[in-house]
Amino acid sequence: MQETKFISWNVNGLRAAIKKGFFEYFDAEKADFFMIQETKMQEHQVEFLDDKGMYKDYYLYMNSAIKKGYSGTAIFTKHKPISVVYGFNGEHNDEGRTITLEYDNFYIVCVYSPNSKHELLRIDYRMEFDEALKEYLNSLKNNKNVILCGDLNVAHNEIDLTNPTTNHFNPGFSDQERQGFSALLDTGFIDTFRNLYPDTIKYSWWSYRMNARERNIGWRIDYFVMNKELADNIVDATIENGVFGSDHCPVSLTINV
Repeated sequence: MQETKFISWNVNGLRAAIKKGFFEYFDAEKADFFMIQETKMQEHQVEFLDDKGMYKDYYLYMNSAIKKGYSGTAIFTKHKPISVVYGFNGEHNDEGRTITLEYDNFYIVCVYSPNSKHELLRIDYRMEFDEALKEYLNSLKNNKNVILCGDLNVAHNEIDLTNPTTNHFNPGFSDQERQGFSALLDTGFIDTFRNLYPDTIKYSWWSYRMNARERNIGWRIDYFVMNKELADNIVDATIENGVFGSDHCPVSLTINV
């Protein structure tokens, strides 16, 4: 085993984030794995790879939505995987929401969970996605360790957002979404940040409205989750709320794996 650093960030448009200093942060962190959600771009729009298809010493794997300028995930990694899977269970891939890389000792799964939308208009699909993702992660867990990361679009408990009472029935804090996250954890997974810091209040997303970030009126909806057998291997889990460039900030996990 070796100490390995993972970073996950919903960049709210990778091309926009690049103009705001994304690669300065990326290069400084020197993570082994850097996962991105909401790339909002297609593969042919990537302009930062060399003639070998790499960014410096990183391989890049992208899963773009069919709809242009929407959703999308990507993983930069220094370590070439055994296999790469886009989507899961042969479905849930039209919106480019998941990428799985397989290694000798673990899987890393990057996820951008669907937003259930205003008045929970998309809650039925969201719950279908959550259930299918739970089944998929558990099928992987039967083979080897699993590390899940990404914007899961849910604040799990009241400590994870500023105004739980007024947001009770809003997207991201509905009973259905919170129960869906609990159901995943109940199958043998842990929320790494909350496992280390049960009482710490820290957020990873802020609305662009009403100066929410300046006032720290936020939500914790970006996570690293993994099977509980890896809990003793955690070195640290952080929320980098001093990093700007998106309405989300990066979250990180350092682990011996």
